[in-house]
Amino acid sequence: MFSSVIVVTDRTVLDAQLQEAIHQINRTTGVVAHIDGLTGSKSSELAEALESGTHIVVVTIQTFPYALDAIADRTTLRGRSFAIIADEAHSSQAGGASNKLKQVLSQAELDEVAQGGAVSAEDMLAAETKARAEAGNISFFAFTATPKATTLELFGRPGPDGTPQPFHLYSMQQAIDEGFILDVLRNYTPYKTAFRLSHNGKTYATSDTGEGTVAVTTEGGDDDLVDRSAAVKSVMNWVKLHPTNISQKVQIIVEHFRQNVAWRLNGQAKAMVVTSSRKAAVRYKLAFDKYVTENGYTDVAALVAFSGEVTDPESGTDEPFSEVSMNPGLKGRDLRDAFATDEFQVMLVANKFQTGFDQPKLVAMYVDKRLGGVQAVQTLSRLNRTFPPLKDQTFVLDFTNEVDDIVDAFAPYYEATTLADVTDPNIVHDTERKLSVAGIYERSEVDGFANAFLAREGHNALVKWVAPAADRFTVRMRSAVEASNAVEIDELQMFRKDVGTYVRQYEFLSQLFDYEIPWLEKLALYLKLLAPQLRSGEKDTPIDLSAVAIDYLGHHRQATRDGELSGGTPLEPAREAGTGTVRDPDMVALDEVINRINDLFAGNHPDSSVRNVVTHIKDRLEESETLKTQAQNNSLAQFRASPDIDVAFTDAVIGSMDSSADLSAQILNNRDLARALLGELLPAVYRTLSKAS
Repeated sequence: MFSSVIVVTDRTVLDAQLQEAIHQINRTTGVVAHIDGLTGSKSSELAEALESGTHIVVVTIQTFPYALDAIADRTTLRGRSFAIIADEAHSSQAGGASNKLKQVLSQAELDEVAQGGAVSAEDMLAAETKARAEAGNISFFAFTATPKATTLELFGRPGPDGTPQPFHLYSMQQAIDEGFILDVLRNYTPYKTAFRLSHNGKTYATSDTGEGTVAVTTEGGDDDLVDRSAAVKSVMNWVKLHPTNISQKVQIIVEHFRQNVAWRLNGQAKAMVVTSSRKAAVRYKLAFDKYVTENGYTDVAALVAFSGEVTDPESGTDEPFSEVSMNPGLKGRDLRDAFATDEFQVMLVANKFQTGFDQPKLVAMYVDKRLGGVQAVQTLSRLNRTFPPLKDQTFVLDFTNEVDDIVDAFAPYYEATTLADVTDPNIVHDTERKLSVAGIYERSEVDGFANAFLAREGHNALVKWVAPAADRFTVRMRSAVEASNAVEIDELQMFRKDVGTYVRQYEFLSQLFDYEIPWLEKLALYLKLLAPQLRSGEKDTPIDLSAVAIDYLGHHRQATRDGELSGGTPLEPAREAGTGTVRDPDMVALDEVINRINDLFAGNHPDSSVRNVVTHIKDRLEESETLKTQAQNNSLAQFRASPDIDVAFTDAVIGSMDSSADLSAQILNNRDLARALLGELLPAVYRTLSKAS
């Protein structure tokens, strides 16, 4: 069937595991080629493997582009067919990277267009577009436990109702029932963080929050004004990274691990701590080592995993931290290999090993990071590996997320992942029209860019064609900022967002549809280089937190729950051409930000009218353009599943603080009350929005 099978993965860790697994299948020399650059350049290794007809070629998605030029010039690949196995098929295989695969292996089609002499840019781009949508010599096989809507559209086969469906399904539910993986939502324990802050000597009421909801007041004050959103983010991040906060969480983690986890698997059980940032990972490691040393614990030791170097003078040194410097026990070993030994029991991670990490001895996970959607499923699923016959349950302690939110994230993938509808290919045209009316780029510049791109004139030649548009944008933004022209600033910021939207839409949809319009291809190439050169023109003002202090901080364990999963929620495809909105800064005093963060959960306030609060919340929800668009394009059931509703609801409750701070705080602080109120309001809100003109 195929000349070669190319296994493509988007992460080095998974690539190593795949190579090991494939190598066990057949040890015959010449059957499997591992493109690792050990015997030469990766591009020459890959080209040679394909040319010689090696049956199985294992590469990373990052490695493959190195071979583009070498493979494109070889005629020996003509007439051959290829199977592409995309393991863990996420965005990398659904965007520009897989386009490059198709462009290379469909080079024969481009050569046919060019027969007989010179070929125009229009012909070349038309051929590339057609090859991308109809590559006849490539078969894609995509494997994933967490398909996105775009993945289903790209790889799925049309079902009876016309929507793309997977060729084969082995569901999470079936795997759990048959004992191949564990249910990670059993024994799920959330924690609430309570704290009291002071600013410039003023002390405010106690807060109790899961990092989810904060608010501000606007009662005046003579302090310097700050952006409401930026201030809330800065304050909450400051609290999250505060040494007292982290040290208390470390104590909870270590003691829970030693009492409930360490003795499992005959003493081989391990745990992972998921932190919110590289700086948080550094501070967790310092606090962890300090705590176990002070308590004389020799039965628990931690490794920390993060990329690059982190500078954190507040930790007491100006020297940068790195994995090597913070893990002296590695002794040259890979982190995975060292963690697999009995020397280390806990792995502290920051955006590493949350996906594609296979360690069956993981029994517990301690989460101090906001997780949602696919990321939540992939992160917690590090625990689901079995370790027969010893591993029969897992533990999750979560300082940040709610159980119901995690269950909602798992729901689409539990029984079967389905797509509510297919993406309308015309949204590419809609976005292109939005961009064209902005007057930032000229058609002649896009054409010149495309000619230089196809002639491979180099990066400098391409930048020359993009520079005029970047300059126009910069000049207009600077003038708008200086003139305080809010309308012009909003239009320019929307242009920036729509540029990214167009590139993503076209890169995905051009793999499904042959647009037969070279202009769309040229514009996508042009905007991809233009996007990083568009600047907002506005400088963020740093928030001064030097006068803020924590007077009290504590972590309160909530009831342990088992997340109950049921049927999946259909994934929604892309429907609109750039529906983002621009937020105006809301300037308030920093004292007021902290005051409302604390007052949000305080109870000593006078009663207010329930009617006024509910009416205010309903009116605010009905004013949302985002919710209006979603209501007009979805059923009530689909509308209820929108993550934007929770955001809009929280904003509305926060906005009702002026009429009743007490009732609003109760709503924000009582999840059951909030869900009940929202459930009562949504049908009426949906009816109003779906009929709005």
